[in-house]
Amino acid sequence: MPNQPRFYDDLADWWPLFSPPADYAEEAEDLLGRIGPGPGHHRPTLLELGAGGGSLASHLAPHFALTLTDRAPAMLAVSQVVNPGAEHIVGDMQTLRLDRRFDVVLVHDAIMYATTPDAVLAALGTAALHCRTGGIIAVVPDYLRETFAEGLESGGADGPDGRGLRYLAWCSDPDPNDSTYLVDYAFLLRHADGSVSVEHDQHVEGVFSLAQWQGWFEATGLSVETSVDPWERHIFIARPYC
Repeated sequence: MPNQPRFYDDLADWWPLFSPPADYAEEAEDLLGRIGPGPGHHRPTLLELGAGGGSLASHLAPHFALTLTDRAPAMLAVSQVVNPGAEHIVGDMQTLRLDRRFDVVLVHDAIMYATTPDAVLAALGTAALHCRTGGIIAVVPDYLRETFAEGLESGGADGPDGRGLRYLAWCSDPDPNDSTYLVDYAFLLRHADGSVSVEHDQHVEGVFSLAQWQGWFEATGLSVETSVDPWERHIFIARPYC
């Protein structure tokens, strides 16, 4: 994977104003309908690869015993505040080895930082190694090659300490024939003393076709079903072959 984007490193403290847990309530409800524990299931275990600041995981905590991993220590520090009852481990989804298996392995939009076929295969291999027999692997990329669209997004929030964040995200694809696209972020950061600074951060993300994804699940020894969520993203629900 490429070098760590600044927003997951020296700017990570601003994450709760960029992507707060409240923004994930509807998505978590939809996801729980796909991976949630069955009736009478005693608090299953869930491993998230690339959990970031833990905003999505905060909605899963009542239903699962969480192990949250990310290669960015600064992001896990944010998650530890949001998810104090979860286990947090620094590790890259391509190489993480915990010598444990879980009922559910989740790879959310962090999979977009796998920008080559080898990187995707490595991440799926990690997921497969950590999923128990009969368990579920859920992978949720932002885009497939078939669904990718350039565009702009804006947002942000204010914090109780006087800080505020506003952002513009510009999603572009300079070369539609390769497997990456760019997301350029412009951040306006209002500090607690009222001063305002401007920061730029560029993220390189991967985009692949549905056929490629399906082939990689098969190559990793996983059966997979694909569906589309209310936000028109493809969700892959995979299971190890018995």
